[in-house]
Amino acid sequence: MFRIARRVARDRLISTVDVEARHGHKSRARTFDWYKSHLGVDPDDELITAVAVTAANTADREVIDELHNQHRTSAPAANTEPIARESAVGTEFGADEAAADTGADEGSDSAAGSDAKGFEVYGDSAYANGATLDEQRARGHDMRTKVPPVRNANGYSKDRFTIDLAAGTVTCPAQRTVAIRAGLRHRVARFGVLCGSCPLRAECTKDRRGRVISIHPQEAALQHAKARQQDPAWQQDYRANRPVVERTISHFTRRPWGGRKARCRGKKRILTDILTRASALNLARLATLGLHPGSDGWAIA
Repeated sequence: MFRIARRVARDRLISTVDVEARHGHKSRARTFDWYKSHLGVDPDDELITAVAVTAANTADREVIDELHNQHRTSAPAANTEPIARESAVGTEFGADEAAADTGADEGSDSAAGSDAKGFEVYGDSAYANGATLDEQRARGHDMRTKVPPVRNANGYSKDRFTIDLAAGTVTCPAQRTVAIRAGLRHRVARFGVLCGSCPLRAECTKDRRGRVISIHPQEAALQHAKARQQDPAWQQDYRANRPVVERTISHFTRRPWGGRKARCRGKKRILTDILTRASALNLARLATLGLHPGSDGWAIA
């Protein structure tokens, strides 16, 4: 016996005339169809340095490496979105810059350099999952992306608990500590009977079995990123760079050039359109910067 599944397949075909198009969503309530465009932006000169086009259901973080590779092969000092800044790989990051950013039906950006180069990458939560933080750090990139706070339907957030991975313990807001143990899918900290006499139980959990804290497989990377977000210098640097990228994205999506609407079908044709838009925007920006011919070639005043 067969019956229709009451769900939507992730890679569902949504068009018979453009078989590469897919459904996408920015949030549960904000959806769009067809494709995403991803841009790499230099926050110093506000030039687009890398572009990519993907189906609408592609996660922004999946395009970081592709944009980095474009920088590696064509732009020795580039920037992209989340926002990225190029710098020397190592324990310290220098001042040469590169950045990356994401749009709604536009996707993400990211920066890349040679094998001896890395980037400071700034961005929103689309680039701040644990696996991405670990992968990009292993590639020599300093991921300065915002890890979103953990939100609960009710009770204290997980961020109110102190997780000590070295000691293998979790301490609750009432200063009661339990050990981290193996669970069915990931490690957990179960407070169980300790919640029975806890004066904060009503504010913390309604589960009769007590509060349970799940430990993410990349919990260390997430905790490190959250701690850095509290640094005033980190926050100032983030606020100084990200608006530059957002402004470039806004110029890219302005209505005279089609806004957020694709003007053709198929990923290759749309990529050609995106490259043309980016080139026109770069030429306008170079003119603003004072590009002019000189005795040794083109130069910026």
